[in-house]
Amino acid sequence: QVQLSESGGGLVQAGGSLRLSCAVSGRTFARYPMGWFRQAPGKEREFVAAITSNGGTTYYADAMKGRFTISRDNAKNTVYLQMNSLEPEDTAVYYCAAGPKTAVKLLDYTYWGQGTQVTVSS
Repeated sequence: QVQLSESGGGLVQAGGSLRLSCAVSGRTFARYPMGWFRQAPGKEREFVAAITSNGGTTYYADAMKGRFTISRDNAKNTVYLQMNSLEPEDTAVYYCAAGPKTAVKLLDYTYWGQGTQVTVSS
């Protein structure tokens, strides 16, 4: 069983930064591509970023390119999302997800965390 736990969310002013972490249980973390998604109130969950199992390739939604950075530390079983230049439109619950493939679609991920709230004030 793989369990994911996000942390690092909070309240930040527009233009600020946050770093989200997602700790993953189990010894198979390094095998899993990882993704970050977010869901704003009244909206569908949407893709934010993804990273291959070895961290060699990353993917971003267009709105996040240049502002967000996904990374992982396989020795620590953790994936990160560095978010800079935050905007009120980034307010959402952020979820991390684990493989089995690097993808932008929710259905391509098997395991999900419980989410962490990010609120950006104007």
